Amino acid sequence: MERLGGFMAMCRGDTHNTKEDKSPALESKPPNKILWGSLTTVLILTFITITVIGILGFKPNNQKSFFQIVRISFQDQSGSLVNQSALVDKQRDVVTYYVTSQTNHTTAVLFDLQNGLLCYRPENQDTCFLRKMERDDLENVQTILNMSKHKVNEFWLQGNQTRYHTEFLGVLGRNQVEPLTLGKPFQTLCDHIPIFWVRKAQGPGKQRLIYLCIDICFPNNICVSVCFYYLPE
Repeated sequence: MERLGGFMAMCRGDTHNTKEDKSPALESKPPNKILWGSLTTVLILTFITITVIGILGFKPNNQKSFFQIVRISFQDQSGSLVNQSALVDKQRDVVTYYVTSQTNHTTAVLFDLQNGLLCYRPENQDTCFLRKMERDDLENVQTILNMSKHKVNEFWLQGNQTRYHTEFLGVLGRNQVEPLTLGKPFQTLCDHIPIFWVRKAQGPGKQRLIYLCIDICFPNNICVSVCFYYLPE
């Protein structure tokens, strides 16, 4: 019995010593998995940061390249200095004129070359007027596009070479246009206001009064005075 008890005590002692011997060995191993995991996370975050900076860095430049502002200065028939500006959207082939009258009212005139449409938005009128572009309209607005292609930002019209003429547009009060049938530039210009078709006419006659005129000048030395009146329903 004494021998058996001694043998069991030795076994317990060996087992205890074995456990103590293994613990230091486990603690001394380097944490390779944790180290590689941390390095991988850092690399992924660095890649995402560089990608985001690259996208944000290039996006504004791409957007700016699609637009250009052209300023046109001239003297009207009364000798007053007039400044007009045109915003050229090269991507959509859209030119938007901003014409300020002597009473400081600004009218926006939108030329959509892709769809062959022309729209007027007077500042002091809660209405837009729409018509189809004609050959003269295309030729006039094409001069603005040519200037933008050659990076010309300002142009001065020579008064002694400028030709003036007047156009009369009759408003078709019953022919209201659904904005969703038009492109995005028209919806933005005429947001939440009615749009009416207009057509060229010889003049209002004595029974109709002209209530609005807009003077628009183009780099080809042509100035057009556009006058509106309502046609009889």
